[in-house]
Formats: sequence, C-alpha cells, structure tokens
Amino acid sequence: HVQLVESGGGSVQAGGSLRLSCAASGNTGDATCMGWFRQAPGKEREVVAAIFTAAGDTHYAASVKGRFTISQDNNNHTSSLQMNNLKAEDTAIYYCAADLCFAAIHMTYSYWGQGTQVTVS
Repeated sequence: HVQLVESGGGSVQAGGSLRLSCAASGNTGDATCMGWFRQAPGKEREVVAAIFTAAGDTHYAASVKGRFTISQDNNNHTSSLQMNNLKAEDTAIYYCAADLCFAAIHMTYSYWGQGTQVTVS
C-alpha cells in the first residue's frame, strides 16, 4: 500500500503563486508516476497535471498550461506542483495521486492523498 500526504495549500490573491508538495510512503515502488487532480465545489474532479511515463512525460489541463508545472523526485518519492498566476477559478481541493506508470498513462490511479485546499481570491 502507498500513503500520500499533500502539503502547501492555502489562500492567495489572484496572480499569486503556491507550491503544492506530495510525499509518498509505504510501498513506493507502486508509485512510479504521480499526478495532481482538483475538485471545485459542485464540479467533478479533474486532472490538473500528471507525469505519465517513466521518462517523465507530462500532461497538463488546458486551463493550467503555461501557469502550472509538475515535477517528481523519484529518489525521495515526492511530487510538486508549482502554481503561478493563480486565478479565482483555480480554487479547489487539490489531490495528489500515484500509481505504476502503465496505469497512470490512462489517468487511473490507485492511491490518493487526503487533499489540500487552495483558495484564490
């Protein structure tokens, strides 16, 4: 089993930046690809950014491309999401997700963090 713990959420004004982090523990060999999702009130959960191959190929939602950057440190089993030029519509609970890359390439993940709130005003 893999445990994921997110950190770094908070409140920020529009145009500001936040950096989210996710630390994996447990059977980290099952968490070779990590991604970030978000869910706003009344909306479905959506993928924000993901690393979906062992080579580090990335996917970004169109709404965040050019503003958000995902990174992954395989040695320390962590993922980060740098969010710049934040907008009010980025307000949501952000979740870290992880799985083996062959599952992540389909944007399906077995392991999820508890979520961290991001509020942009």
